[in-house]
Formats: sequence, structure tokens, C-alpha cells
Amino acid sequence: PLASAFFENYNKDRLSHYLKDNGIYYLNYARQFGARQKNPDFYKRFENKNGKTEYRLDFETFSKSDQFMDGVLRVEQSNAIITFMCAEKKPSECHRAILVSRAFSDRGHKVTHIEPNGKISTQLDIEKELIEKYFPNREQLSFSFYAENNKTEADYVVEAYRERNREIGFKLEDLYK
Repeated sequence: PLASAFFENYNKDRLSHYLKDNGIYYLNYARQFGARQKNPDFYKRFENKNGKTEYRLDFETFSKSDQFMDGVLRVEQSNAIITFMCAEKKPSECHRAILVSRAFSDRGHKVTHIEPNGKISTQLDIEKELIEKYFPNREQLSFSFYAENNKTEADYVVEAYRERNREIGFKLEDLYK
């Protein structure tokens, strides 16, 4: 869908005309980077907080796909400054930060997020926020100290991204509504 019932000013037609009038190119990468992928192979079984099984877009699987990598390579070959837009106010609540920006950051690109208050955050800031959200007590000693203490900061980052994916990944069942 290239239209939003909630943010009409950001629908493809309206936005692309506005940007063109201001000398900015608009390209839509929904197939390569969109949250609502149609291929069921990109979905994974997750258990939600209530123990119910859901199938959600698995960001790790999708980010390794030819489809996703086609978008990455097209962006990298453009030699342009790229902006990905989303309606979510907090980057950590948006698949673009958790899936797309992560992939570009992991490939060595400088990724920044502009928040509504004008604050600029980096992908590293997003990772720190996620770790704090999901593992706030990671440095405290406990009976499971030896098992937990073997985790590196990188391990926590990977797990935090997975937890966020579990919460915000698009549900396969919603494709059929």
C-alpha cells in the first residue's frame, strides 16, 4: 500500500509531487524494504507475551534475501544521500530502524535518525535503547550469573533486535484482512 489513511500528506502521489517540486527524487522501495512482505517464507513463528503463536515478518531472514539485498545494492550504487521515512515517531518503534537501518549500519554506513523534537540519534543509540529496554538488569549478579555473564554486548544487541522484531514485525495473518 502506497497510501495511508492516517497520514494522507505522506501518500505516494502527494509526497512525490511535493518532493519533485523541491528538486528531490522520490523512489519507493516497498518491495525491497517494506514491512508488509507477501512471501510467507519471510515469516517466522513467534510466541507473543500471552503465549499465543503468531507468524511475523522475520527481519533476520528477510534482510538476507535477494529481494532485500537488491534494495541495499541499489541504494549503495546511487551515491546519494538517502532518507527513509516513516510515521512512527520513535525510531525504535519502526521497522526501518530495526530492519533497514540496522542492515545499512552493519555494512558500515553512517545512519542517523531525526526524531520529532529535532534530536539526532545514531543506530548505536537505538541499540543502546533496545538493550536497556530488554536487558535492564544484565549487569546484576544472580544465580544464573555464569550463564548470563558469558554474553557479550554484541550478544545483547542481537537478542534485543530479535525481541523488538517479535513485537513490531508485521503479522502474516494481517496480509489477508
